[in-house]
Amino acid sequence: MDKNKIDMTSGAILPKMLKFALPLMLSSVLQMLFNAADVIVVGQFGSENSLAAVGTTGILVSFFANTFIGLSVGSTVLASNYLGAGDRVGVSRIVHVTAAISLALGISFMAVGSFFMKDILTLLKAPAVVMPLALQYIYIIMPGVPAMAVYNFGAALLRAKGDTRRPLYYLFFAGVVNALLNLYFVISWHMDVAGVALATTISQYISAVLVVICLVRERDEFRLRLRFIRFERRAAARILRVGIPAAFQSFVFYIANFTIQAQINTFGPVIMAGTAAAINIENFVWVSMNGFQQAGMTFVSQNLGAGKFERIDKSNRTAITCAFVTGMVLGGSVVLFGRQLLHIYTSNKQMIEAGMIRLYMLSGIYGVCGIMDCLAANIRGLGWSTLPSVISMVGACGFRLLWIFTLFQLPRFHTTFWLFMTYPVSWVVTIIPLWISYKIIRAKFPKTSEQTA
Repeated sequence: MDKNKIDMTSGAILPKMLKFALPLMLSSVLQMLFNAADVIVVGQFGSENSLAAVGTTGILVSFFANTFIGLSVGSTVLASNYLGAGDRVGVSRIVHVTAAISLALGISFMAVGSFFMKDILTLLKAPAVVMPLALQYIYIIMPGVPAMAVYNFGAALLRAKGDTRRPLYYLFFAGVVNALLNLYFVISWHMDVAGVALATTISQYISAVLVVICLVRERDEFRLRLRFIRFERRAAARILRVGIPAAFQSFVFYIANFTIQAQINTFGPVIMAGTAAAINIENFVWVSMNGFQQAGMTFVSQNLGAGKFERIDKSNRTAITCAFVTGMVLGGSVVLFGRQLLHIYTSNKQMIEAGMIRLYMLSGIYGVCGIMDCLAANIRGLGWSTLPSVISMVGACGFRLLWIFTLFQLPRFHTTFWLFMTYPVSWVVTIIPLWISYKIIRAKFPKTSEQTA
């Protein structure tokens, strides 16, 4: 048996889910370090405006990465389902269609994003003193977008069979290169924002090349044969039918987050920079919980394909519990050591205090967000992708926009405290309909495999 595979359809769930999720968590943390390294280096060796520029564009870089992760959900779910059902031909078809989709999407996002980037930063209300540096950073980052797409889709295929270790190794190597190049370009060549952006782009291509080499060298149904890469209408439609709702949910989330970022920017560069540092720290907690979101979805999908219905609810409960505990423990630690962590990014006391407001409001109860994300992912694992996206968009995104344009506009509530309060309230508002939806959809399938005999 392939040592990189995890048998998700038999045996104890918790140990296997931890084996799946922990490398994925570390991989996600390393991916976050790409941008965090940029923020840290310019924060320590650049100007206040440089830190604000990288921070305000960080949400755009994160948007591209999370959109690709959302789209690649379709590849993970379908490959997992085929693998659970023992359909090797189906898995191989998904692998090659996924490769074609990732290249096309990466190039398209790079072209469109580069064209509209100045308009997007204007909508984000980036201050005039920050705009030139922000544009310089993002225009150097954009050529790395195709590599970002290839890596995330390739890693999604490997996750379908439980292989989360090798993507971790590739990101670790790329992350080390990124950190070293950051220091070299900024300290030795004095490239400031341009230097950290160039280092990140190079790192993206290193991780993408490594994951492609891995798939090319596979000896099972996940092997990528470059001459077989092509679009197949039916397979591509099935992948996108699952992936597009997840990606569109991410897109709408970012509309809400862009709106919040625009409000943050109105408070000036100090608040912008402090909040940017806090978001970087907070994102490490979120991606750690996200490891169990991906694990739950993959376990649910494989067991559905294998007809092991009794393991679906166990996988759902295990993923939610692990995500909640991870969020509360790591989030609580972030709040406890918040000032020390923020000091890594900046020594400005005003920026640190601004960042602490965000950490108190979000990180301290981040486990609640983990419940919301896991429920949505596990519903997708059951083959229902549009419903959790709609619920999340209305419950989380719509609620946040409503909050910003009503309550937040009142003078009494026009503070960063009340701006950030929209996050935890929206999590609770969204969890309730997601839980009801999971129960209704789960009832459509047999409770145990014996009932299908």
